[in-house]
Amino acid sequence: MKRLFIQSVFIVGLVLSSIATASNFPIEEPMGGKPFGHSVKNMGDGLYVFRWWVYRNIFMVTDKGVIVTDPMNPKAAHLLLGEIRKITDKPIKYVVYSHNHHDHISGGQVFKDQGATFIAHKNVLKELADHPTPATPLPDITFEDEYTVELGGRTLELKYFGPNHGESLVVMRLPKEKILFIVDIVTPRRVAFRAMPDFWPDEWIRSLQEIEQMDFDYVISAHGSHQQPAIDPSTVVAEQRIYLEDLMAAVKAEFDKGMHSPDKLRQIVKLPKYKDWQFYNEWLPMNIERIWAYYHMGW
Repeated sequence: MKRLFIQSVFIVGLVLSSIATASNFPIEEPMGGKPFGHSVKNMGDGLYVFRWWVYRNIFMVTDKGVIVTDPMNPKAAHLLLGEIRKITDKPIKYVVYSHNHHDHISGGQVFKDQGATFIAHKNVLKELADHPTPATPLPDITFEDEYTVELGGRTLELKYFGPNHGESLVVMRLPKEKILFIVDIVTPRRVAFRAMPDFWPDEWIRSLQEIEQMDFDYVISAHGSHQQPAIDPSTVVAEQRIYLEDLMAAVKAEFDKGMHSPDKLRQIVKLPKYKDWQFYNEWLPMNIERIWAYYHMGW
């Protein structure tokens, strides 16, 4: 009986411990700050989420220096550097680009001036060389499929899933915390961005299916207002995939009936399941037209 009691106490302790660990991440707590301002959320153990307007990134402070992701734009990058300097005077060692799109990475020169080394998928090198800007340094280190950044006992894993949103986007994983930082292809509780610029719908779904097989419990997404949490449970990846599958299925069903007019499809197709998602009324018609283009033009 005494042994059974001890085992029971041990099991209860493990359960409570796991609950306490999970609750360390503020999945219900808004990022905060002013709508068009910036804010910082401390995730603990040197991990921070930085927000500027509706953009987010992560940075990691270690005893050997700082790892920064997506420096957004010059204004945001200066604000980000200022927030980092409130926390540490350690050098900015690495900057990781998630992909080539300027709205996420054009603040890079701010950190290049700090002596940082830049890391990105190999396709970013060509894309930035084709569309150069002095605000966005070319990457110093490139890779093809996977790359691991290590600094001060911390690890950030980078993985490429092929074309989905452009042809250079990487997903970042913090193995210790089981957190993914995902840019553009997962934005919780929001329909797809407008007309889905530079998105491959079918490859987007494939990528999300593969991401779901990774070992992670939480997601930090690169978009979200001051009212949205800094971090979400892993289920948001599947929710994004299911939305895309529902969208494509609904458009295809009407297409198969002979309705090939994008204007009519925008009026006919409705997805009431997602009526409470952000920009449902404004952006769903544009999402529909993008999927029309996929079926009508093969694009």
